[in-house]
Amino acid sequence: MLPKATAKRIRRFIAPYRITSGKGFRLKDIDPGDTHGLSSERKPEARELLARGVDWLADAQDKLYAQDRWSVLLVFQAMDAAGKDSTIKHVMSGVNPQGCQVYSFKQPSAEELDHDFLWRYARCLPERGRIGIFNRSHYEDIVIVRVRNFVPDERSAKRFDHINDFERMLTDEGTRVLKFFLHISRDYQKRRLERRLNRPDKWWKFNPDDLEERRRWDDYEHAYSTAISRCSTDAAPWFIVPAERRWLRNLIVTTAVVEAMERMDLRFPPPHFKPDDFLIV
Repeated sequence: MLPKATAKRIRRFIAPYRITSGKGFRLKDIDPGDTHGLSSERKPEARELLARGVDWLADAQDKLYAQDRWSVLLVFQAMDAAGKDSTIKHVMSGVNPQGCQVYSFKQPSAEELDHDFLWRYARCLPERGRIGIFNRSHYEDIVIVRVRNFVPDERSAKRFDHINDFERMLTDEGTRVLKFFLHISRDYQKRRLERRLNRPDKWWKFNPDDLEERRRWDDYEHAYSTAISRCSTDAAPWFIVPAERRWLRNLIVTTAVVEAMERMDLRFPPPHFKPDDFLIV
């Protein structure tokens, strides 16, 4: 476990980004370029703190796996080009791949469309002892479907309650759910998309369809605001992460995961035998 003073500082650091009650929430009110009062000169300090957090997560994951009692689900949502892949790569860099599973959800298949909208996500939930990561998630089915009018409004509106019930069930069954929205501005997205076009090693990440989605920026911002406001709870909080400074983005996400897992009181289970009774020859 972390020292009490350290744990207290971590909780204080992450508190401004945690949303547990969505009343009055609007993404427009959050500055995507926020620095938490840290200047760029403190980037080396932030990187050192990030490295410590990554090391702590590696140790916590070993205990999570050995204890085989709890699991952790990390959900990442964002506008296009906000850095979901990069965040996952850096934050989870020290985690043992055997105890972590990542799923990226694209356009649903014909089989998935023949089931309820949560079916394909439920199949990918982490088992006890593991960390699961959703790169995009069940929130696609209350954001994209509302922006693109894929299902009637009265049907999609019910999905907020379905998701809250789903996440409450997961929490009750021992899965800690943390949800991260990587928040960027429209101008920042423009620069990121231009970078993909100007670098051959980034062409594979560019999708012309992203430009069509970009034209619906205001609609998506409103849809995300609604989803976050309707689905923010103590059991499954949202974290609104200013993502235009990658060093701070990674530190916030790492700190949030560390804080959550620290409160799980993870520990190696006691042996079911007396070690002193055995002699290896």
